[in-house]
Amino acid sequence: MSVVLAALTSDPNLLGCELHRLAGQVLVQSDPRSNAAGVGVYAQEEVLLRRFASGDGELSVDSLAPSLESEALVFHAGRLPVGLSLEENTQPFRARHWLFAHQGEVSGFEQLRAPLLASLPEHLQRMVRGATDSEVLFACFLARLRDLGRTDDPRLEPEVAGRLLMDTARDVARRAAAAGIALAPTLNLVATNGALLVACRSGEAPLFYTRLEGCAECEPCGVTSRTPETWPAVGAHRRRRTVVVASHLKRAAGWVELPRGTALAVGADLQLHHLHGV
Repeated sequence: MSVVLAALTSDPNLLGCELHRLAGQVLVQSDPRSNAAGVGVYAQEEVLLRRFASGDGELSVDSLAPSLESEALVFHAGRLPVGLSLEENTQPFRARHWLFAHQGEVSGFEQLRAPLLASLPEHLQRMVRGATDSEVLFACFLARLRDLGRTDDPRLEPEVAGRLLMDTARDVARRAAAAGIALAPTLNLVATNGALLVACRSGEAPLFYTRLEGCAECEPCGVTSRTPETWPAVGAHRRRRTVVVASHLKRAAGWVELPRGTALAVGADLQLHHLHGV
């Protein structure tokens, strides 16, 4: 099973610090071991993707930190079948300002791929370059945003995005059942446009979330309990807040399991909104 990790933070300058806090809490390597991993971040108006094979070095949470400030991050690691292109098939996927990742699998997807693609507008059909079920799911989500005319809307409400993500999962599950596929799909989906973060769980595989509150200590920044309160870094670290979604944990304390059939929607204010009905 693949691994997914996503974060939305109040302070883009401190995203690396927040990832460091997660080092003892989350797993970023899949079992069996992943052979393809990717991380997507934001650099002002740009969306940056980095994709790499597992042989490029041992994965760690700290190694995912962007070199530039970023409000959000999406990471995915999993196994690609032999022969599939790393560049075209490694998650997360990007379209305009959106990043998307899918943790899980859709059994019998070869029966669903053609009808799902046929339901999409032509430009989204052309966008799907790889062979994975996950990229098609992303295109289905983007189609729902397009139907509302809100693909690039900076004021898009997180609850609306969360509902569209749930609708995507619900439609795929319905199509799988109608096609007679006995094994229900595992659809842990996450998406962000840099201003909001949404995640939904449909299937047996767990998905967790937590909210990191600010504290005055940070090892990477050299901020300790003895650092003078007058230092600007102390106030910045106290004010920081981050919502994190993860599929695999080392330590469950402080994390909440997202119930099956629900979604989590988080906006720039980092308030948590729970949606039901997948």
